[in-house]
Amino acid sequence: MAKKLLALFGLKFNPFVAGVPTHALYRTPSTDEFAWRIETQVADGGFALVSGEAGCGKSASLRILAAQLVEMRDVSVGVLTRPHASVADFYRELGHLFAVPLTPHNRWAGAKALREKWSAHIESSLVRPVVIIDEAQETRTSVFNELRLLSSLDLDAQSILTVILAGDARLTERLGTPELLPLGSRIRARLRLEHATSAELRECLNHLMKQAGNAKLMTPELVTTHADHAAGNYRVLTNMAGELLAAAARREREQLDQGLFIEVFSADATQAKKRRRS
Repeated sequence: MAKKLLALFGLKFNPFVAGVPTHALYRTPSTDEFAWRIETQVADGGFALVSGEAGCGKSASLRILAAQLVEMRDVSVGVLTRPHASVADFYRELGHLFAVPLTPHNRWAGAKALREKWSAHIESSLVRPVVIIDEAQETRTSVFNELRLLSSLDLDAQSILTVILAGDARLTERLGTPELLPLGSRIRARLRLEHATSAELRECLNHLMKQAGNAKLMTPELVTTHADHAAGNYRVLTNMAGELLAAAARREREQLDQGLFIEVFSADATQAKKRRRS
């Protein structure tokens, strides 16, 4: 959003986009509890799982968690950006993330190099490397199995890596299949994100507006209406709020209210009906 539009609303940043600063993200008690659990788990390694449907807060929870882990002394956090990659590309990205030169066609040598680096890191600092994989339902079974084998030493007696997987229902279903049950049985911490209540959505909106610098950007009545129409989904909530903010900017209104909500979304509904009839 242009600076002059931020100035119009008295905002430090747009509170309704995906790129909200991590410190300003809305945190639920369950997310805070999970983050604390992972902070204690990195000393012993192992797998963790964040699951939930689209828009329920998985990516935001991962951003919050990653920011906390980075602040921990001697913790190396790597985020895999291509969950659908082949085993060779998986090793290339791991090598890049942890500054280990790898030869992707030689998995044994690659795994050996990573294990040696991580083992030395553990001996010197007593904490572990962390790998985060968002949209993990897209990850190949072969890559999952490489991660499982790569993370353990001494016949599974020692885990040298913490892996946090995040995905939708397809991921939880896959982890129960015979091919991935050995990995699924190793999940030590879980965060299951459900659809939010209207109260949680109202709290989220108020939190974002306050963090952005204008707690009164929406009227209290609009906050309630908005939360009631978001279907329990944080992404729907912020997308709708973003539409209202853009509409208010076009009309040069300094506050979003019920009238604007009716004006914008009633017009959308009318246009949708016209398209269905044509």
